[in-house]
Amino acid sequence: MTIVVNGERREVPDSLTVAGLLRDLGVKPEFVAVEVNRDLVPRARHDRTPLSPDDVLEVVTLVGGGSPQSPEIEPIVIGTHSFRSRLLVGTGKYTTLELMRECLDASGAEVVTVAVRRERLFDREGRNLLDSLDFGRYTILPNTAGCFNAEDALRTARLGRELLSGLGNAGADWVKLEVLADTRTLLPDPVATLEATRVLVGEGFQVLCYTSDDPIMARRLKEAGAASVMPAGSPIGSGQGVLNPNNIRIILEDLKRDDPSYPVIIDAGVGTASDVSQAMELGCDGVLLNTGIAGARDPLRMAHAMRLAVKAGYLAARAGRIPRKLYATASSPIDGVIGQAS
Repeated sequence: MTIVVNGERREVPDSLTVAGLLRDLGVKPEFVAVEVNRDLVPRARHDRTPLSPDDVLEVVTLVGGGSPQSPEIEPIVIGTHSFRSRLLVGTGKYTTLELMRECLDASGAEVVTVAVRRERLFDREGRNLLDSLDFGRYTILPNTAGCFNAEDALRTARLGRELLSGLGNAGADWVKLEVLADTRTLLPDPVATLEATRVLVGEGFQVLCYTSDDPIMARRLKEAGAASVMPAGSPIGSGQGVLNPNNIRIILEDLKRDDPSYPVIIDAGVGTASDVSQAMELGCDGVLLNTGIAGARDPLRMAHAMRLAVKAGYLAARAGRIPRKLYATASSPIDGVIGQAS
């Protein structure tokens, strides 16, 4: 005889019961619910419910809900290092080490920066910052924050390498280089930065260079061997976001022209999630930030927001925005509107 199962006609033996059909289908009765001709057949009556020609059955089960899995972000490669997360975060300015740990976790970051300075290693209670970091989870990126000449930056980088080598962390072979010009603007000293980059590269460091948004300087740092150029979106801690997107576009164009995978990472000035998204939409490979999370009214919420913003900006940059137009373009067809003259 012929019956209909889940919308498909099926030939089955005469005198078949619901239980027999499920056995033939290889379906576990406890995993399904069955209707026959729109009437629910309880599981206890499966073996007592005969099927007749032209019966219509619905056999349903439970499936995972929600939307399809969203596209994933490709790993970022910096020198010999590769990471799934394109958000790099700092460890300073948190009110407690416990809050710092929670925010690092919420951000999804795999790289955290630490300043190699005595007064930054301990909190008010004398606890060591490094005791609060999971070295199996995070790659530590030592930075030369607070250095105002090339010599101090070189000494600090070497100390950081020595410290992390002793801890067995993968971050021992790289450094985030900052050589600042003055305490008021905290802008980088271009001459000293370039000088220190050349020396550190010669000593085997993978150097991530904090620099201004000057395209020529960015080009020189890459030529000097920097593993990544990190232009400031705006002054450190200012929260002004990306002030000069055109310069960032030029930097990206210059540094990636013959090397599309070369990592350009926005560093400094990020104030909120939209700043992160903008940087990623411009085509940057990642964002490094600290104050944007630690200085927020609710740092933990902001850490989650920054994590999502990186992904949103990354995907949007690759999806391609619609063109900007002066006039409106209707999203619904104009033809066939009620009342329209023929």
